Amino acid sequence: MADLKDKKICVLMGGRSGEREVSLRSGKRVFDSLKKQGYNVISMDLEDDLVARLKAEKIEIVYNILHGRFGEDGTVQGLLEMANIPYTGSKVLASALAMNKLASKRVFDAVGIPTPRYVEVDATQNVAKEAARIQRVFPFPLVIKPTSEGSSLGVTLIKKPDGFQEVLEKTVAEFKDVFVEAYVKGREVTVGIIGTNSDVQALPILELVPKNEFYDYEAKYTAGLTDFILPARLSQALTKKVQEIALMAHKSLGCYGVSRVDMIIGSDHIPYVHEVNSIPGMTERSDLPAEAAHAGISFDQLVVKILESAF
Repeated sequence: MADLKDKKICVLMGGRSGEREVSLRSGKRVFDSLKKQGYNVISMDLEDDLVARLKAEKIEIVYNILHGRFGEDGTVQGLLEMANIPYTGSKVLASALAMNKLASKRVFDAVGIPTPRYVEVDATQNVAKEAARIQRVFPFPLVIKPTSEGSSLGVTLIKKPDGFQEVLEKTVAEFKDVFVEAYVKGREVTVGIIGTNSDVQALPILELVPKNEFYDYEAKYTAGLTDFILPARLSQALTKKVQEIALMAHKSLGCYGVSRVDMIIGSDHIPYVHEVNSIPGMTERSDLPAEAAHAGISFDQLVVKILESAF
């Protein structure tokens, strides 16, 4: 892939989602790495005239490091497909499926991948009635989650019925599409997947021990609020099982080039898949680069490996 240095590359970052700041941090690291390695690279924020700007700059490859809506959900991928501009990572359908946690869970159910049980909240109905319906069929503690957000934005752990309706109303008002998931207490782990076609590998498992009640947005991006254990404290057999399930989840959604699979290992020793992130963070605190480093893959090598997924 040495001829990639002859092509003009755009690192697409920022965007409009709640993860904008994380994307800007990820994008700067990727840009700096490519520049240092001698690639012909510029950076660009997501704007309405994106294709016109890419064409004007004669961009030949887009390195997509957008997180969240309008960047990780298949919309930008579709735009780039129509413009015939190669881009890194998963394509349209896989991006849309991975971003929509309910759609992902339905795929996981269909192919036998363990995932915490869940129930969709019907935003067209009265929220008080939906809260009452859920309480009749779903035990506490439970977790309220937006359907299509990343970085644990809008995720709330509810331990008892008191206050459940109020939090549900607030979450529906802010995010509209919401679901409720069973709270599985256990070890939180994450597994990076890199490579294309037959050259796909699961990276070493990272165990996350948050000082908050769960691995929320604050715990993810605040230094000192989470202990990172790499490799995870798992038996050899369980390590193999977790990596196999991570690869299954990646492939079941059709992800390509890179992803990060977030799981929790319950007291029953079953790894339950929470979600698949099709564009993992690349900041100085992100999980994927740490896992790659433990596998002997430098940040610069990781950046180039993801770049190669554009073809």
